[in-house]
Amino acid sequence: MRIRLLHGGLALLLAGTAGAAAAQGLAPFERSADIGRVAVAGAAVREPSCAFRITGGGANIWGSADAFRYVWTKRSGDLHIEADVAFLGKGKDPHRKAGPMIRQNESPGSPYADLMLHGDGLVSLQYRDVQDGPTHEIRANVTGAGRLRLEREGDYVFFSVAGPDGIFRHGGGNYRIRFAEPYLAGLAVSAHDDKVTETASFTNVTLHVPKLAHVPDTGYPAAVESTLEIMDLTGAEGRRVVHHFDGKIEAPNWTRDGKWLIYNSKGLLYRIPPTGGEPAPIETGPQRKNNNDHGLSPDGTMLAISDQSEADDHSRIYVLPVGGSKAPRLVASHPSTPSYWHGWSPDGRTIAYTATRPDTNDFDIYARDLAGGPERRLTDAKGLDDGPEYSPDGRHIYFNSARSGAMQIWRIDADGGNPQPVTRDPAWRDWFPHLSPDGKWIVFISFGLDVELGDHPPNRDVVLRIMPVDGSAPPRVLTTLFGGQGTINVPSWSPDGKQIAFVSYRLVR
Repeated sequence: MRIRLLHGGLALLLAGTAGAAAAQGLAPFERSADIGRVAVAGAAVREPSCAFRITGGGANIWGSADAFRYVWTKRSGDLHIEADVAFLGKGKDPHRKAGPMIRQNESPGSPYADLMLHGDGLVSLQYRDVQDGPTHEIRANVTGAGRLRLEREGDYVFFSVAGPDGIFRHGGGNYRIRFAEPYLAGLAVSAHDDKVTETASFTNVTLHVPKLAHVPDTGYPAAVESTLEIMDLTGAEGRRVVHHFDGKIEAPNWTRDGKWLIYNSKGLLYRIPPTGGEPAPIETGPQRKNNNDHGLSPDGTMLAISDQSEADDHSRIYVLPVGGSKAPRLVASHPSTPSYWHGWSPDGRTIAYTATRPDTNDFDIYARDLAGGPERRLTDAKGLDDGPEYSPDGRHIYFNSARSGAMQIWRIDADGGNPQPVTRDPAWRDWFPHLSPDGKWIVFISFGLDVELGDHPPNRDVVLRIMPVDGSAPPRVLTTLFGGQGTINVPSWSPDGKQIAFVSYRLVR
């Protein structure tokens, strides 16, 4: 190692090697090393006022093995890592990366979470939750943010970004990843090209323990922030933030033309482009207490809503043009019990919903023709039935049911006959099956066994899972998040079947 003068101050330059080197003079960090296979060694310099210049090589921080320069210390418990991050020089690759990182160990395939500024301005939360497993990401809906904050709170990682005004705003999205303690916390740079190095500056670096207020009741009364997200199911299954909200939103639907996402918040409905932007309200007339059970007709011209504006607070089902109406048409209700919309037959003639009636104690599946006539009760097994959704060919209705003593996904014929279980995993409580437009896949939300059998509460550790409709493979986890009620209650596939929309949450603390 050698000492040189930088910007009028004395700094220590540590030339990199494949093995870790003691990082004297890099406080508050303790170590500096190249992680993984790096052809050109990196280096780290500490400048005055807790500023760092880090040079890193390596092919990438991605996939199942990483290659980059890392400067770190060991920490335990909750932690926020903040820094102003900027690349020095033009750079070679637009995907070069620099940002704060939490890592389980020094191996190339270690579990980790980081918040990376890319050379092209992209900001994303990247994570690998198992040793030598794949990497996933949540892309922020901002580019070129200068100040980044990676936030570990309990078993979740979050992130915030600050613009020119220096004010941090939550970037949205979260992921549950358990780090054994102590873990590594620090700063990372990867060139995204093993033949070169890239250099980034990290200024105003801080590592601090957040002061988090205790939330005694995380149920329905708890205040939350919401993030509307899209997940791509065609490749790396990455998540992208559409919009972050200071309050609560729920249940995104995708319009049939792919131009809008529709969601509910505080009793009203809104639409927003899936690329982001500002939400716009949808007129629903006197129906001003819309809940999270709403969706589009097969031809995309009509919208079904479940509203509780009447004095008895019972949910009733209405339909209206997708652009809004001052006079939605009532299509399903009962004077003394609630009804909640969930499905629309492919021919557009019939809706499916869950409801209780005076002669039953359970929620069951019902269907009703929009042209008129009585409702038809399709299920009568003991235990809650909810979330009915038609298959794209109209032959079946999928729903979640507690009839077996476990909350599972079931299927019946469209007339209610031939009930068959679809999921059989005793470790999960499965809710709200949503079929892909081509009818080949089912996405649903799964709660843990800490949730009561017939409940689907908000603000829980949940997973989104996917499986083939024909049952040829078991369900697999798409992602884990803090969510539950409101995350994915209603149909949310994109029209091309390549993406799903959902909502994740964060407690206001």
